[in-house]
Amino acid sequence: MQKEFILELEEIDTITQSLKETISNEDCIVILRGDLASGKTTLVKNYVKSLGIDDLVTSPTFSLQSIYSEMIFHYDVYNKSLEEFIALGMLEEFEKSGIHFVEWGDEKLHKLLLEYGYNVILVKITKRDNKRQYKIES
Repeated sequence: MQKEFILELEEIDTITQSLKETISNEDCIVILRGDLASGKTTLVKNYVKSLGIDDLVTSPTFSLQSIYSEMIFHYDVYNKSLEEFIALGMLEEFEKSGIHFVEWGDEKLHKLLLEYGYNVILVKITKRDNKRQYKIES
């Protein structure tokens, strides 16, 4: 299933609600793809906020992983290859119950997760002037 939206940045609640409906409170992995400053972390911030969680959400670029309210996991694999990610033991983190957001997850990671039987949602974000195009594939 694919959904597509073109929204102003301040309309992010629309994509957050659609993402929540797609996730349906199930354990899943959400791969976020988009250029620098396209809004990947902003989407995670808004998702966490929409659940009433007051944790500070920042990009885990240097820490690799952040956890919010023990049920939302947030990864940034920008500087990591799939092999490095696996060598660091991060693949096992996906076995934890919750929602896992992965910024910069590539096609190799996506394919591997599907092969392992994980519920994976892909969100592609494209900058369009002062708007963003969101494509959600599940």
